[in-house]
Amino acid sequence: MGFKSKIILISGPTASGKSSFAIKLAKKINGEIVNADSMQVYTQLKILSARPDPKKYLKIRHHLYGFQDVRKNFSTGNWLKLVFKKIEEIKKRKKIPILVGGTGLYFKALTDGLVKIPNIPIKIRNQIRAQQLKIGQNKFFKKLLKIDPVSKNKINPTDTHRSIRAYEVKTYTQKSIHEWYKNTKSNFKENDFFKIYIDFPRTELIERINVRSKYMVENGAVKEVKNFLKLKVRKDKSVNKAIGINEIRQYLNNKKELEEIIENISIKTRQYAKRQSTWARGNMNSWFKLKPGELNNFLKKI
Repeated sequence: MGFKSKIILISGPTASGKSSFAIKLAKKINGEIVNADSMQVYTQLKILSARPDPKKYLKIRHHLYGFQDVRKNFSTGNWLKLVFKKIEEIKKRKKIPILVGGTGLYFKALTDGLVKIPNIPIKIRNQIRAQQLKIGQNKFFKKLLKIDPVSKNKINPTDTHRSIRAYEVKTYTQKSIHEWYKNTKSNFKENDFFKIYIDFPRTELIERINVRSKYMVENGAVKEVKNFLKLKVRKDKSVNKAIGINEIRQYLNNKKELEEIIENISIKTRQYAKRQSTWARGNMNSWFKLKPGELNNFLKKI
């Protein structure tokens, strides 16, 4: 397999072993690794985001991990700008860029281009959020389909984040979010990429998630959340959605036992992995799928 001129993308659900596979691949093909996970950019979330450990880098350079303060805004657009720069720098060094992460939207922005939707005033956004909270997701989704019927087969009815986004875009711009997507272009061509998706069997993945959740809580996640809470990060920042923050907060407020917290983090992470897999089915059909047992063979063949 010729990787020389390619940008390699590695995705897969959380806990599927992307980081260690990327390091092995980078060693084989003279690559450098760039983060494509929206939570691993944050300085203060090392444990909860399962950021790769520098001790395991095996001399492979890693970029865009743990550099962003949780109190600052960081969008897909911010990430994309940094990634363009990193890809160029890595290629200048005659190395191969390997982008690794579980954030589907980051990959989509890279391969398809970033949507140029105008900024929506915070007042409108807050009104729509309040409405969604008041009437519940079920009714809210029906309202969305009335104003934007195209969303019917494009957005999962239970996906509150994307439903709210579609609703606010249509309300403010009078144009469906899916129209905006259609007119978007990428800086790259399709064959600039070699895309790998680690397709983990559900039962094995659940076992890995359970082990990881327990490990995190027993190895510093509680202290990490304590420090995070001291920063009083604004409620509307997306970093608050990091799995474990809310759960450990309940433990610190003596509302829950530690065992229960581990179980809750596990459940949340499994739900997240399921959403990632669903997203991949809809958006990553062209990716080269590898089962965990096939990874070593794949590395041997290179």
